[in-house]
Amino acid sequence: MPTSLSFDEHGNGLGEAWSVLRDNAARAGLEAPVPTCPGWAVRDLVAHQGMVHRWAAGAVRGEADWSSDGAADALVAEGLASDDPLGWFDDGARDLLAALALTPDDPQRPFFLLDAVPGKAAWARRQCHETTIHAVDARSAALGCTPSPRQTWLRPSLAHDGVDELLCGFVPRRRVRLRSDRPDRPYSVVVRSTDTGGVWTLLVSDGPVVTVAGDSTPTDPVVEVSGSAVQLYLGLWNRGHELVVSDPEFLETWRRAVTVQW
Repeated sequence: MPTSLSFDEHGNGLGEAWSVLRDNAARAGLEAPVPTCPGWAVRDLVAHQGMVHRWAAGAVRGEADWSSDGAADALVAEGLASDDPLGWFDDGARDLLAALALTPDDPQRPFFLLDAVPGKAAWARRQCHETTIHAVDARSAALGCTPSPRQTWLRPSLAHDGVDELLCGFVPRRRVRLRSDRPDRPYSVVVRSTDTGGVWTLLVSDGPVVTVAGDSTPTDPVVEVSGSAVQLYLGLWNRGHELVVSDPEFLETWRRAVTVQW
């Protein structure tokens, strides 16, 4: 499906997030805890994101998939052991941006998310939001707490696009365990962005979630989730606390069920 941001805008968002992540990681220090990623220090965050950038660059270039044979773990270990973790991180981000800019597009190359745009545009979008969310994590380390939307650099247009990717691409995947606890009683979740006008309806049943972008006729009972695009982006990625939710218990269900490792 078309996205609300262009390939170039995703590339710019990725570059901006790279800078924000690096600057906040340096400000916090490599051993500082990351409040939004319990159990991680900044060094772990940098090593993780540097690994993902290298993995994504290989995927963009069409190199063999090495993520299942221990190479991902080896790259994380390399980042953790580096004498200059931030320089190592920079090398991976630079390589990813070069791959996105210079590799010929192949619209037939497979991609792991549902509802994805074709070719390397899908990787530009995914890595824009992957890096942006982890830049929020670095910001949390520098602040010592979860940042509010006002303490981030995020724009509504980028946040709207990221909410759409999460709800239409990630949440309907079979591995995301958002389910109705009563198979005979599906329910709908309506997500509304109060500033960009975005509306998404999620049908939650005993199978994978079905997401419809735009107004639709929901199945009762309905859970309403609303906020600005940035509030939704942070809150639905479990990095914020400013969502308005009609059923507080649903938010706890969401936080347990919608967890993405990388």
